[in-house]
Amino acid sequence: MSLTIKEISTKKEIKEFVKFPDRLYSGNKFYIPAIHTKELQTLTFDKNSAFEFCRAKYWVVIRNGVIVGRIAGIINNKYNEKHNIKYARFGWLDFVDDLSVLMLLLQAVEKWAINENMNTIHGPIGFTSFDASGVLIEGFDEMPTSFAHYNFPYYQKLIEEFGYKKDVDWIEYNVKVPKSVPEKFTKGAELIKKRYKLHSAKLKKKKDVLKYSDDLFRLLNEEYKDIYAFSELTKRQIEQLKKQFISILRPEYVSIILNATDEVIAFGITIPSLAKAQQKSKGKLFPFGFIRIMYALRKNDTIDTLLIAVQKDYQSKGVNGIIFNDISSAFVKNGITNLESTRELENNMKVNNLWNKLEYRQHKRTRCYIKEL
Repeated sequence: MSLTIKEISTKKEIKEFVKFPDRLYSGNKFYIPAIHTKELQTLTFDKNSAFEFCRAKYWVVIRNGVIVGRIAGIINNKYNEKHNIKYARFGWLDFVDDLSVLMLLLQAVEKWAINENMNTIHGPIGFTSFDASGVLIEGFDEMPTSFAHYNFPYYQKLIEEFGYKKDVDWIEYNVKVPKSVPEKFTKGAELIKKRYKLHSAKLKKKKDVLKYSDDLFRLLNEEYKDIYAFSELTKRQIEQLKKQFISILRPEYVSIILNATDEVIAFGITIPSLAKAQQKSKGKLFPFGFIRIMYALRKNDTIDTLLIAVQKDYQSKGVNGIIFNDISSAFVKNGITNLESTRELENNMKVNNLWNKLEYRQHKRTRCYIKEL
């Protein structure tokens, strides 16, 4: 049974590229299909603002007329210029349990990267930090968070057999939400507010969050600038992200912290888990996927953390405690019992220590690999 590697570019081919994991993971109770229309937008040159500073190519491996593997090759010029490096990325990696298939996929990206004068390749990483990253290496019997990517256990073994080494790991936590907000949390939050003359923004409607959105992204760009694989968001990207996320935000699950002059110095955003709704919808928003997602936003027992950022001058001063206190009362009121943290770098102790005073377990680990070309 011969294997063929094929570069793809047409809309029809990219649709097949997007849908391949649905077939690969058919019947797996932990796999969550990505929303097909969103994936198509991300991979399409004139739809994704990241192409202002990125280049990309896509390949599939075919056996007997059937796709058995896929991969994207990406070069983020902005990230490379900032760090004075020549890195290529690979992403959207999925393949059957066959080293020969993986070899064809990675060799295609490596050859392209070398032709583009790159000297290193790492991944899985997308165009930006808002795309799914990493290979799952722990937590195969856990439901992923809303925007995570699931994979089979054999991915790690075969990627490492092909000479790729660990670059960084991300970890995730499951946190049990207490039945009532601990008094020490509330008192601690009030003390920190008084000490540093801080207060929480009043957020009752989505428009209340939206009016702070430019300040949130400004803070995000500033505080994430040195985080692994992050590149500063452009104005166009910010506008796209506003449209993408504002529809799924619930203001009671958002905390924005202001200083004495009403400047945004910190924020935390969480959303009800959309994982089960997406799973039932099988990657389709219509006719019923949208309804399932809207229902999950209103009635749920699990929350996913999405973003948190604290201005440098206020880090290590307990501001995270204010954020958690703000939103935890909504968790209790609405019957949230579990919080799932999104992927955090394993050495980011400021975020990892958030859960020390609660019942928690570190239950998932995802790896980014690297190889010199």
